[in-house]
Amino acid sequence: MNPFSSGTRLRDMIRAIRACKTAAEERAVVRKECASIRAAVSDNENDYRHRNLAKLMFIHMLGYPTHFGQMECLKLIAAPGFPEKRIGYLGLMLLLDERQEVLMLVTNSLKQDLNHTNQYIVGLALCALGNISSAEMARDLAPEVERLLQFRDPNVRKKAALCSIRIIKKVPDLAENFVNPVASLLKEKHHGVLLTAIQLCADLCIISEEALEYFRKKCTEGLVKVLKDAVNSPYAPEYDISGIADPFLQIRLLRILRILGHGDADASDLMNDILAQTESNKNAGNAILYECVETIMSIEDSGGLRVLAINILGRFLSNRDNNIRYVALNMLMKAISIDGQAVQRHHATILECVKDSDASIRKRALELVYLLVNESNVKPLTKELVDYLEVSDHDFKGDLTAKICSIVEKLSPEKIWYIDQMLKVLCEAGNYVKDEVWHALIVVITNASNLHGYTVRSLYRAIQTSGDQEAVVRVAVWCIGEYGDLLVNNIGMLDLEEPMTVTENDAVDAIEIASKRHTSDLTTRAMCLVALLKLSSRFPSCSQKIKDIVTQSKGSLLLELQQRSIEFDSIIEKHQNLRSALVERMPVVDEATYSGRRAGSLPDVSTSQGIPLQLPNGVPKTVDAPLLDLLDLSADESAPPTSSGGSFLHDLLGDDILSSSSQSGTIQPQKSGTDVLLDLLSTGSPPAQNGSSTADILSISQDNDKTTVNALNSLSSPVVTSTQGSLTSPIMDLLDGFGPDPTMPKDNSPTYPPLVAFESSSLSLVFKFSKIPGSPQITQIEANFTNKSSEVYTDFIFQAAVPKFLQLHLEPASSNTLPGNGNGLITQKLRVTNNQHGKKSLIMRIRISFKLNNKDMLEEGQISNFPGDL
Repeated sequence: MNPFSSGTRLRDMIRAIRACKTAAEERAVVRKECASIRAAVSDNENDYRHRNLAKLMFIHMLGYPTHFGQMECLKLIAAPGFPEKRIGYLGLMLLLDERQEVLMLVTNSLKQDLNHTNQYIVGLALCALGNISSAEMARDLAPEVERLLQFRDPNVRKKAALCSIRIIKKVPDLAENFVNPVASLLKEKHHGVLLTAIQLCADLCIISEEALEYFRKKCTEGLVKVLKDAVNSPYAPEYDISGIADPFLQIRLLRILRILGHGDADASDLMNDILAQTESNKNAGNAILYECVETIMSIEDSGGLRVLAINILGRFLSNRDNNIRYVALNMLMKAISIDGQAVQRHHATILECVKDSDASIRKRALELVYLLVNESNVKPLTKELVDYLEVSDHDFKGDLTAKICSIVEKLSPEKIWYIDQMLKVLCEAGNYVKDEVWHALIVVITNASNLHGYTVRSLYRAIQTSGDQEAVVRVAVWCIGEYGDLLVNNIGMLDLEEPMTVTENDAVDAIEIASKRHTSDLTTRAMCLVALLKLSSRFPSCSQKIKDIVTQSKGSLLLELQQRSIEFDSIIEKHQNLRSALVERMPVVDEATYSGRRAGSLPDVSTSQGIPLQLPNGVPKTVDAPLLDLLDLSADESAPPTSSGGSFLHDLLGDDILSSSSQSGTIQPQKSGTDVLLDLLSTGSPPAQNGSSTADILSISQDNDKTTVNALNSLSSPVVTSTQGSLTSPIMDLLDGFGPDPTMPKDNSPTYPPLVAFESSSLSLVFKFSKIPGSPQITQIEANFTNKSSEVYTDFIFQAAVPKFLQLHLEPASSNTLPGNGNGLITQKLRVTNNQHGKKSLIMRIRISFKLNNKDMLEEGQISNFPGDL
């Protein structure tokens, strides 16, 4: 027989393909076999059609195209015999999918087979429909499937239930047709039918709220009884796994009870007793216990049962199986928001998991410890973590130090404890901390004036023992340069300190060693040079030694060090009269202001009203001195007035440039530096300035006849002018040949109060409006979404629609996850153009979709209460 004739058996073709040495030989065999099958298809051979289709399926699994055999599937399905139908349906499921138009031709055959007297043929049709059904096929064949849910044979009922899951997912509108049949299936004794019925019930509850309410009222009690029977059932060999009666069924039952009990107190009460009875030590039993804990955490329940669930998880943490411990840690992270006190009882076991040899368990346990820390236990938990930091793996030190630093910053009870813990972390793992950490430590040190001496002495000890940790070296160098005199003179000694003797030379030597260490990078060496410059003023007797050290960097290949060395050497040698003023104590940076800027939450200081802004440190600042804001020089106090009350231009020109007086409560206008230049050049005077206007960057600020000194007064941007409501730019006049003053319209944009656009029991949407100057028809909207519930919303999507006379542009949202309890918000910006501004008001239809516990949720509404002049 020809090895490639249509009569060749499947096993012979497989043997020929496996015997191929190269891919080219395999392609040749497949090509010849496909040619033989095509010839048989053309000749319409019936004898070997099932064999040819079996070969095509194997060729398809090898990745070769087999589309020419699709019609053969339909012919075999239409055949009367079971063997042909079996191969035909198998080929249909393997070679086709729901997107193929050929499927339209098979619908009638499926309908006939679903009504066939042979239960095995009915099973084939249900199997095929459950795998490749399209929406059209689902609508056409749903009545037959619904009828088969009551079929006499349990295997057919089971397959019909699985097929129904596909149908309701493809056509959710058909869900209501399956509610009553499923309710009767949930009373089945056959475990296979019961499993599929429970899965179908769960999917119906997710798709339809009506179905969920129906099953809660009609089926909850029955399902609880089935679970009790499964738990207490005697030994049954066909269902027994490790001494547990059908754990798969018990897990399915717990999952459906979780869905039914969520948000319903009555349904939750019915299942309390059985949830408290589950107990096992076997692996299958542990799976049931885990599902039981998930159910307890999801339903509406009293605290007692939740404590039991958390205790079960605590036992899981003592298990030797890493998988069990990992899922227990995951579950405890969810449980901590529900009953944190119960989780706290297991903190010792959780801390042991932080020291586990398995990396994934370590990381998950560390995240859980981070959530467990509060004001009452921050000291002991932090001590445990810091102690473990000494012996932890290098791969884990980065995560561990980040969490410890975050805990200390967030929950520090006192500054001395904060400084002590941060020094311990820097000494053990200073190379793993981010720059923001030691920056924040320096800010805290500058604010703790009573601890300056204690801190600099602690850092001096630390740099002797932990000089290889870059972060601790940087903080120590900065503090020695800043507070070196306190170190040498033992100023500010605390009772808990041991006395130590440090000479001026010792302090200078410590910085010299740090600068010459081969591990020190450019930042550390540059900080060392700055510290030496400071010490040259604080320790005059060591000035020459410091000069020699600084001079050594003049030949450095690093331009930054070379430049600093030359400049600092010049200051030490030639400008001793300026040195003390240059290196005096750094001004204190307000912690709240620094934290706000670090978190990106500092309010914008740019405003057109000239009103004081209340910053986090409690010091009001006006926008009359934005340069001070930019440089952080006014974080804590206003700039002091000069002794002469004049500006630099006054000193340079010997003329009284600035004048201020208050008559009848009116502030007279100031004369800017630009005006002086115009006077000097005899180009005439610019228009008078409005005394209430806001000076721009590098401007002159005045308070109670005391003038703030700012060099290069108002030379960088236009100056605000007076009663005619226009801005003039004398600098541009100078550069443009003293032409006429260009004018720009003043920003008279109206302001609008925030609008609560949509509000439900769990979601709030607030609109904030702003206008683009000169474009009254364009409205900019900032939408802020707040989640008032305790759950987290995921896959959050906001959609809006407007009438034709409006144009709407939506920018991407800030996130697609909305935290619960109002702990965060999602921001999204919209731009609306009203083509009939002044005639028609804005109107908008909105649609908000999100997922709650993997369940699709939808909120819709119409907003018609926009302000009328938008």
